[in-house]
Amino acid sequence: MRPATTLLALTAAAAFGGFAAIALHQTLDNRAQAAPAAIVAPAPAAAAAAPSMAAGALPAAADGQPLPSLAPMLRRVMPAVVSVHTQQRVRIRNPFFDDPFFRRMFPQVPQERINESLGSGVIIDAAQGYVLTNHHVIEGADDVSVSLADGRTLKAEFLGSDADTDVALIRIPAENLAELPLGDSGRLQVGDYVVAIGNPFGLNQTVTSGIVSAVGRSGIRGLGYQNFIQTDASINPGNSGGALVDLRGELVGINTASLNPQGSAAGNIGLGLAIPSNLARDVIHQLVTVGEVRRGTLGVEAQPLDARLARSLGLPEGQQGALVARVHEGSGAAAAGLRPGDVIVEAGGQRIANPLALHNYEGLQPVGARVPLRVLREGKAVTATATLREAPRSLDGGALDPRMAGARLAELPEALRQSRGRGVLVEDVAAGSRAAQNGLRRGDVITATSAGGFDDLAGLRATLVQPPRQLVLLIVRGNVQGRLTMQ
Repeated sequence: MRPATTLLALTAAAAFGGFAAIALHQTLDNRAQAAPAAIVAPAPAAAAAAPSMAAGALPAAADGQPLPSLAPMLRRVMPAVVSVHTQQRVRIRNPFFDDPFFRRMFPQVPQERINESLGSGVIIDAAQGYVLTNHHVIEGADDVSVSLADGRTLKAEFLGSDADTDVALIRIPAENLAELPLGDSGRLQVGDYVVAIGNPFGLNQTVTSGIVSAVGRSGIRGLGYQNFIQTDASINPGNSGGALVDLRGELVGINTASLNPQGSAAGNIGLGLAIPSNLARDVIHQLVTVGEVRRGTLGVEAQPLDARLARSLGLPEGQQGALVARVHEGSGAAAAGLRPGDVIVEAGGQRIANPLALHNYEGLQPVGARVPLRVLREGKAVTATATLREAPRSLDGGALDPRMAGARLAELPEALRQSRGRGVLVEDVAAGSRAAQNGLRRGDVITATSAGGFDDLAGLRATLVQPPRQLVLLIVRGNVQGRLTMQ
């Protein structure tokens, strides 16, 4: 068989992909063994037809058209994608070493270990040395270092992070950095081609490609506030914090997670998630200017709209929305005229299907944002505009009720709220305080009181405006639910 005929046969076989997997496997084995023999001098006629083509090289064009390649774009983009290496010192708890005798007899036994992890990051501002990555990549780290594409490794400075959106910002002191500024993720559409760049399983500067499978993806348990880009580009452990770019080479997302019910050992199944660049931009702006992320809230408590409630409100069967159960005094919702019994069906142009969707939308908006709302009131559509106000993120329990004095209460971390649904977190309990004497412990989640149920910290405060004679807390401690009577 002539070389030209062999090349055509291989090209045709490759086009069929998995349909001819067995035959391709045999062909590849044979080609590898016969590689030296495959390089032959072209016939004079072929050499005349393609004088610039080296012997054995693939053509740069087919039928007069250049072959598509992402290489030019990637050469520009990839130097801005870095490896993020973290170390965390963890003390080893060994009861024998509570005894000074054992510590003196065995001084060489280590009393701490170093946990290491590897993720990815993107240089978004070369002049400032800003590197964007995921919060979970650097969470709890004692030391963070960044390895650049040119081989340099630099110690990084932590600037701030937001666990609820999984965004973190670090800084490296270096010159001659490549950067990849944040693009406009709002232009993405389902079907657009995207490329993921990162360090999966520690393999530096790895590129995978795919399409945008969905935008605005939410409702995924355990992942905080959600407005994800979903892609079938492979995103594996180590890709976290890496770049998702479009074909123009613009940074449209930060890779954060992959969905796989079988775990990472099962391989990628085409369900990757990325934080939109527009969301990351808002978080970074607050981290740089304020040092923390402050979120706005409407100031309502909402409940699901089931078929029975829909009928009682004169709404059609199957109507979706967030039914307002309580409007907090002095809130943006109160100022906008919202009432209990209203059903919020749209906020900021986004459809609201349930209370979780409303909560997720609120959590992604800054304080002071003006949000147009569409609500159903007594079966009729009504519009309103509410200005989001900042809600307290923690409170002294004693300010709500003296029986909880000494307890520091905080909003649930969003990942925990996704699994618990509602409640407030006991962030700390002072030793010897009244709350401690009543049995309250750090890490407890209060889900209801004898004064009523609530969704969050503002709701708990509203239920305790008139403290009950007997205060009983319904708490979750670990996986156990119980009651505490506060004396």
